[in-house]
Amino acid sequence: MATIRKKGDYQWHAQVRRKGFPCQTRTFETKADAEKWAAVVESEMARNVFRPHGEAERTTLDECLKRYLIEITPLKKGAGPKLEEGKIGILRADTALCAKSMASVRGVDVAAYRDKRLKVVGPATVIKELNIISHMFNTAIREWGMESLVNPVAAVRKPKAPKGRERRLQPGELDAILAATESLELPAILQLELETAMRRSEIVGLIWKNINLKKRFLFLPDTKNGEARAVPLSSQAVKLLEAIPRRLSGRVFGMTPSAVTHAFVRACKRARAVYEEDCRKTGRMPDKAFLSDLRLHDLRHEATSRLFESGNLDMMEVASITGHKTLSMLKRYTHLRAEELAKKLG
Repeated sequence: MATIRKKGDYQWHAQVRRKGFPCQTRTFETKADAEKWAAVVESEMARNVFRPHGEAERTTLDECLKRYLIEITPLKKGAGPKLEEGKIGILRADTALCAKSMASVRGVDVAAYRDKRLKVVGPATVIKELNIISHMFNTAIREWGMESLVNPVAAVRKPKAPKGRERRLQPGELDAILAATESLELPAILQLELETAMRRSEIVGLIWKNINLKKRFLFLPDTKNGEARAVPLSSQAVKLLEAIPRRLSGRVFGMTPSAVTHAFVRACKRARAVYEEDCRKTGRMPDKAFLSDLRLHDLRHEATSRLFESGNLDMMEVASITGHKTLSMLKRYTHLRAEELAKKLG
């Protein structure tokens, strides 16, 4: 039998007692919400499908995010933990949402967060944040004793994922970047990425004992998708590696992933400034697209597209080199130039 009573000026206390079940109590801001909750609990008890919500009601979303950050985030690959730490910090900054108990978070709450964030950031960022909330709820259900929960993210429409980037290197851009950088290691890293289509974290994580220059391949024991893979080396890639001085640590490069990105951004800015100055001196109109909107990860797109354009490899062979687990993801990283396709048509 449910008992609803007023508790203070702005709260309503609901209690459900039924033989064979532990007493259930909960506090709400309105009487209507208290009555709805009590009706659901009574119905579940009557159908013998009720499961106690105690742990989920005692634990806030913020507490679960903190636990997720400690237990789950460090298990992510590459730069994932650092990036996810920042996203969790943003989620926890929403104090209204995080103050709610896990049991009280509904789809409407997640939808409100989604709509608020879309006014500030793009769909891709919001999707990643919602994925964290979703994974956290699934973890709480399976591993943290909150079996009674229902993942509220599952009931929410996610923003439409943005179209994949199609930025390809223009002639002269790489040479301009290499000439502008002040980093001793960045030139080799960028050229190696174009030769192998490896990820930034995979390149900076290389160690010499996993590289066989004679047989022209290197081994990556731990990659982003969780699977090891061997990457064949072109003759140019072998030359690049042979020219790199050996370190006592056994690592090929000393830079961190974030340092590589920062060095790349600085080099692009310097190269663009040199280009604009040269255009000014020669009276040419600068190309707005040259060295603009270029990201380090675009080089992996470029390298993947070049593997296809070589005409020597089929789709499965390219996937084995790049490490893409699905052909749909491989397609997102492949942007073939029409002029190259035209040459194959004859």
